Amino acid sequence: MNDDRLSDRTIIITGAASGFGRLITERAVARGADVIAADIDEPGLDALVGDLAGAPGVVVAAPTDVTRLDDVRSTVALCVERFDRVDAIVNNAGVMPLAFFSDHEAAAAAWDRCIDINIKGVLHGMIAVYDQMMNQGRGHVVNLSSIYGNHPVVGAAVYGASKAAVNMMSEAFRVECQGTIKVTIIKPTGVPGTALGAGVINPAAVVGILGQNAGEYLPTMVSVRDGSIDEALLDPESPRYAVLDPEHIADAVVHALDQPWGVSFGDITVRATGDRYIL
Repeated sequence: MNDDRLSDRTIIITGAASGFGRLITERAVARGADVIAADIDEPGLDALVGDLAGAPGVVVAAPTDVTRLDDVRSTVALCVERFDRVDAIVNNAGVMPLAFFSDHEAAAAAWDRCIDINIKGVLHGMIAVYDQMMNQGRGHVVNLSSIYGNHPVVGAAVYGASKAAVNMMSEAFRVECQGTIKVTIIKPTGVPGTALGAGVINPAAVVGILGQNAGEYLPTMVSVRDGSIDEALLDPESPRYAVLDPEHIADAVVHALDQPWGVSFGDITVRATGDRYIL
């Protein structure tokens, strides 16, 4: 029996050039998985492939715009051409344009893009692998959602709606494909160490995820930026750990992938115990 199932997996990872996607790719390839790294960022993909040269697994760059179904279908076809199958897809590509409705003049274009990437991009990933996985008789879809999809809050109407849509699509897909394709939803909390924050339109909109804890926790976020944070809040061995490192999300994705075909982790939320997020 193979105790390291990742060494025998072929995985497509979207948004692979940076953030969670890059971390997941690095971990999967280090464990021997063969990965199709999909991203719109071609220089980022080139850097990823170069950095992972010589790893136990193979990484193949696939320039992909997840908002275009034909692009995603071509990426799936490339995976089949190179590796004869698609064991899993990690629909990770996403943006986070937090903003209030009052910010609509500044936010409208970013909200449109959010809908295209976060909803349509995930949908495209699922339908692009559907026929291949059904014909194989097995497959695994991992969709990156967020705690923002749990409940509506101010400052995250469109982003939260996009992640709620991911949850609904994922569960519907799971029910329809039970016995053949398993589905995992990963819900990160706030993870300051990713590029997602760059998409925030109005920094004040983070208040929605903090609620009554905003006054207490916002200074913590400021202290992260200026380097004055209490070290215990950065220590994952401390119950006060408050700033979740992206590596813990990547580890959760890899753990979900590294399961027997008959075992599915359905819904995973990874939190820092002291993060103060209310969702």
